[in-house]
Amino acid sequence: MNDPDLDELASELSEFSAPEKKGGRSPREERVIAGFEEIQRFFAQYGRAPQHGEDRDIFERVYAVRLDRLRALPDCRSLLVPLDHQGLLAGGVIASEPSDAIDVYKLAAELAGVTGADDINVLRHVRTSAEKRAAEEIAAHTPCRDFEDFKPLFQEVETGLKEERWQTKPFGKDASIEVGDFFILAGQIAYVAEMGDTYKTPNAETNGRLRVIYSNGTESDLLLRSLQRALYKDSDGKAGRRLVKVDDGPLFSNEIDDDDQQSGTIYVVRSKSELPAVAAHREVLHKIGVTGRSNIAARFSGAKYDPTFLLADVEIVATYDLYNIDRVRLESLIHRVFSPARMDVEIKDRFGNPVVPREWFLVPLFIVDEAVKRIADGSITQYVYDPKAVQLVKMGATRET
Repeated sequence: MNDPDLDELASELSEFSAPEKKGGRSPREERVIAGFEEIQRFFAQYGRAPQHGEDRDIFERVYAVRLDRLRALPDCRSLLVPLDHQGLLAGGVIASEPSDAIDVYKLAAELAGVTGADDINVLRHVRTSAEKRAAEEIAAHTPCRDFEDFKPLFQEVETGLKEERWQTKPFGKDASIEVGDFFILAGQIAYVAEMGDTYKTPNAETNGRLRVIYSNGTESDLLLRSLQRALYKDSDGKAGRRLVKVDDGPLFSNEIDDDDQQSGTIYVVRSKSELPAVAAHREVLHKIGVTGRSNIAARFSGAKYDPTFLLADVEIVATYDLYNIDRVRLESLIHRVFSPARMDVEIKDRFGNPVVPREWFLVPLFIVDEAVKRIADGSITQYVYDPKAVQLVKMGATRET
């Protein structure tokens, strides 16, 4: 069955084969004049002839192709010259895009939103190429500026896969997507770092904007439903995979069993540095990290020689023992939660090289206590610190969606 839109567009751009003239104007001549009048109306509205280019409106591109054809055909020129009061036919063929550069069927496909309309100017849901590219680029990968915070997570997963502590499962068997989930998509490990406010689509499905970090150091800002569709059918034609930790239990356990193994300690320290930026915020400026050393004090014995400790001694203000937990994963998670409050300061090491410490955060100690409690109950993956509100808030509450 022929597509009426395609037939109409093909007719508009046809070779204008000349039928036998039986008196008066032929149907072909009427079409040529009508088509030329549309171009004239475009000129009257915009003060110029239609131009080629993917950034142009689809109709302008159609008119540009049509005008090229009318200029190139002698019989059309002779028919239209008496009507050409704007001098449109005087120019040569528009050179910015050859007339055969736009395929009739491609243009017809772009006009597929036109239904039940006789006039080609009546559009429903048709976007310019620039608009379509902009929509496609919403989910384009961009460099992840804080990838160092997430890098240990990917290293843990990659090592875990080799050591069979992690495994892959078909995505279709569990199509849920939550913050903290890992997937394999288009050959990259993808980590769902954040989720904005969710809403219901017209067909009652849950949707929301995600921040997805990839193992190649990029990220994308895409919708939950878009990620689900991509995982159902990956770019190589195979279904995406979900990555899960074997016998993955709670991130942090309140109860200590006889066979539990201590994994390390979360530490919170304050700097004794006299740098103005440090002294002015000493009570709320904390370095938060995770160490596997049993002797915590030994961890900081050389602080005054270490630029990551601001080349100054520190005061230990809080410690939290860990049992049966992945220290690297936990530290990365803590730094992600408090990243909005990371102190921006640069110091020189003993060789004069600039160093930007990344583990110092302007956050009150009671907020750190709350974060540890949320680590214990497993809810911390849903939260991020809001410096303005001075509280932990649900993911998306501080992000524009």
